[in-house]
Amino acid sequence: MQRRKFSREFKLEAVRLVKDRGVAVAQAARDLDLHENVLRKWVRELSIDPQHAFPGHGQMKPEQQEIDRLRKEVAKLKAERDILKKAAAYFAREAI
Repeated sequence: MQRRKFSREFKLEAVRLVKDRGVAVAQAARDLDLHENVLRKWVRELSIDPQHAFPGHGQMKPEQQEIDRLRKEVAKLKAERDILKKAAAYFAREAI
């Protein structure tokens, strides 16, 4: 069974159905053919960070972008360090 994917607009409308129109989460989930916990999670995500909720399609939250950038930088710095270690060992052997 393949995992279903929902657009940001669908998620926002589902949450609006619960929040604005006062439909019970259980009823809205049944109507939209969703599991109740999925809809509850969407409501919680939107209430925590409305601006960055449901980024989707390869877009990341700013915090996640920063983490990704820092991981790449750490990998680059480790590679540079390893090259310098090898060069120092090479020149130390040559000097003897």
